[in-house]
Amino acid sequence: MSGRVSLKDKFYGCIAGAQVGAAMGAPVQGWSWQEIASKYGVLNKLLPYERVWSRPAGTTESGIERQKLLITAICERQDRVTAEDVRAIWNADLIRSHAEKVMEPFDIGLLALANNGLPARDLGKYCDYAGLNSFAGYCHPVGLVNAGDVKNAVRDAFELGQLYQASRSYGVKWSGVTAAAIAAATKPDATIDSVIHDLYEHCNYKDVGMQIDGYKYGYLRDNVLEELDKGLRLVDNCTDFQQLREAFDRLYHGSGVPYGNSFANEVVTKAICIVKLVDGNVYDALIAGANMGRDTASVTALAAGIAGALSGGAALPEQLVAQVDQAASLNKFSCSRKTIAEQSNGMYEAFQSRLQGINGFVTEMLG
Repeated sequence: MSGRVSLKDKFYGCIAGAQVGAAMGAPVQGWSWQEIASKYGVLNKLLPYERVWSRPAGTTESGIERQKLLITAICERQDRVTAEDVRAIWNADLIRSHAEKVMEPFDIGLLALANNGLPARDLGKYCDYAGLNSFAGYCHPVGLVNAGDVKNAVRDAFELGQLYQASRSYGVKWSGVTAAAIAAATKPDATIDSVIHDLYEHCNYKDVGMQIDGYKYGYLRDNVLEELDKGLRLVDNCTDFQQLREAFDRLYHGSGVPYGNSFANEVVTKAICIVKLVDGNVYDALIAGANMGRDTASVTALAAGIAGALSGGAALPEQLVAQVDQAASLNKFSCSRKTIAEQSNGMYEAFQSRLQGINGFVTEMLG
């Protein structure tokens, strides 16, 4: 990376990387990397695919629907949001018959619960998949609205992750890592090494003893940083994504259970390691993620999103963004048909609003 990237372009690069990444990875979702290599060599374009309905090239999937709902909530609030804020958007913007076409069955179950008066932070207790990346893979907007504020990004991820999973699950813990990575990446002159440094400072729940709602997360059984360490050690011995995906096969090979390749620890670790391997280049992260195998949609969305938050969208071909925007405009089932630029601009304006509020408070208190 050369030259300083503007904060606004970091926002654009993050959202563009995430949504183009999801669209590129979705057609080969669940494939092994060997299957991808056999059919495509190196997958480097957007493809149509069948999932419930025929989706044109550039169509995203369920994770981006969750991301869009979160973006809408933040843009309406013009600030950080609570689980109740997001639940209100679910109820306002999701049509069940449409959601059934683009989201997972557990999303539909949570939507049904969202209408029955339960506290929003209790909804995730009723999801069967406590370890999935359903929020951790797509909570980029939490990091963006907390740009540079890594501590509060983690706190918001713990709050909002409870819409999808129980409060003490490792799906929620890994959501904190995702939000922290995005918030850290938006700092001026951030690098992947500085992002990883911030992760070690703010996501070492065992040492920090983070306490939220009376639960001491420091006493959870495993430490996310130990797993991240394992992945980063693999990167040290790899020169390209082909070597990295082979190395990951020895670390992650879960199967035989629902969503067996979509657990948050695997997806987030892979994404951060990909960004490290490609030194924050968003296009290289896109290609590496789409050819990694297993949960290609989530890994690519997260890797390219983190890389975009670091380096902006300059390295991302405009035709890919245009194709995703076109597919979104045709998707009658989506909760939002806004373009990537409209979404990223909305997020940037929400962050500026939050910043103005903070500055006004400081001025008032300091006279």
